Amino acid sequence: VVMSKSIKGLADKPDNAKTNQAWGGRFNEPVDDFVARFTASVNFDQRLYQHDIQGSIAHASMLAEVGVLSPTEANEIVVGLRDIARDIESGNFDWSIALEDVHMNIEAALTERIGSVGKKLHTGRSRNDQVATDIRLWLRDEIDGINALLSALQKGMIELASTESNTIMPGFTHLQTAQPVTFGHHLLAWNEMLERDFGRLQDCRKRLNQCPLGAAALAGTSYPIDREYTAAQLAFDKATENSLDSVSDRDFAIEFCAFASILLTHMSRMSEELILWTSAQFQFIELPDRFCTGSSIMPQKKNPDVPELVRGKTGRVNGHLIALLTLMKSQPLAYNKDNQEDKEPLFDTVDTVRDCLRAFADMVPAIQANKAAMYEAAKRGFSTATDLADYLVGKGIAFRDAHEIVGKSVAYGIAENKDLSDMTIGELSAFSKLIKDDVFAVLTLEGSVAARDHIGGTAPQQVKAAAQRALKKVANR
Repeated sequence: VVMSKSIKGLADKPDNAKTNQAWGGRFNEPVDDFVARFTASVNFDQRLYQHDIQGSIAHASMLAEVGVLSPTEANEIVVGLRDIARDIESGNFDWSIALEDVHMNIEAALTERIGSVGKKLHTGRSRNDQVATDIRLWLRDEIDGINALLSALQKGMIELASTESNTIMPGFTHLQTAQPVTFGHHLLAWNEMLERDFGRLQDCRKRLNQCPLGAAALAGTSYPIDREYTAAQLAFDKATENSLDSVSDRDFAIEFCAFASILLTHMSRMSEELILWTSAQFQFIELPDRFCTGSSIMPQKKNPDVPELVRGKTGRVNGHLIALLTLMKSQPLAYNKDNQEDKEPLFDTVDTVRDCLRAFADMVPAIQANKAAMYEAAKRGFSTATDLADYLVGKGIAFRDAHEIVGKSVAYGIAENKDLSDMTIGELSAFSKLIKDDVFAVLTLEGSVAARDHIGGTAPQQVKAAAQRALKKVANR
């Protein structure tokens, strides 16, 4: 039989081992060197190697379970994959850009070690469902690590709040003195933000914990696979329901980055307050030296670099969220090469969140409150004015009338440079004859915070109780 020129050209092509391409049979020339570098992801996706091997072992075990592989073949594959994992962990593995990604590097190494049996591993799957599974496995483990860091930060923050439940400081609105609160109450406000963040992270983990393996390229596979078996082997809650969706969406990564953006926004707000409070203008707190740096020219400086960096990294994480949203917004089903761009933003988001939480978990419990400076600041700005209005309401005056009376007394205090608590009863009663000596019980800072004695209030005993409830939540996770 005489082959046509075109068929003979294909027959004369080098085999896949020589072209280092799993898909080389279709092509007549090797990939351009620049294109190989441009399209390769192994430089960053190699961090998925543990989860790629974990998924491959489960897949091989399933293929043996359904009779596609013999038990001997499956065992050879599993042993070979575990050997590769040990080599990677010890640094004795050569990563190749020519093999594009973590998946093909490991598969090529497996085939090189155990021969043609290694080529059977990819039966019934595609790199599309393989990478979707790897990322979910990797992110699930990272979420569990972040859970631990977030809980450690909350525990330290809550314990500090309990310790500082009686420490009075000014509460602000518009960054102007509003009403006195306790430092412990303020810290518990931070914890409430983190508690909601923790809940968002659990929601994200629950939704990502479905196994895409078996969706193959986009339509599933004709092999008699058992997806429930594979999902159980990998500790997923279940297999995904639709093969097209399984390989093409990255909403679980977007959801994680949304969580991260909200978390970092909260931590940025905390950082802003820490930065203000350490300044000479506030002097509310002292951060340990190990979390600060000095100046190369001004010897007196102690810069709060850790909270400043956390504040700055918020923009970085927000940018990654926008990058992933933009990446997905115009993609048709199913998989597209665009999705290679999902990893670097996700990887960096995870790294940034972990670093910021670790820094805060170490730093926040070590904050030292300058109680005297906080107390003096709370005395300025007429922070008990609302208490005086409430006092007048208790005497039968309508609130709006009481508001006007107190406003006039504050104007007098500004003119005389006197706080309400420093005025005599004669000065105060000039604004209302209903003001008696008992008013000083509510005009003191201690009286003001003690009066907010309800759930969510700043009364020291309420702060103590709230801290106990919050600690119990963290301990029961």
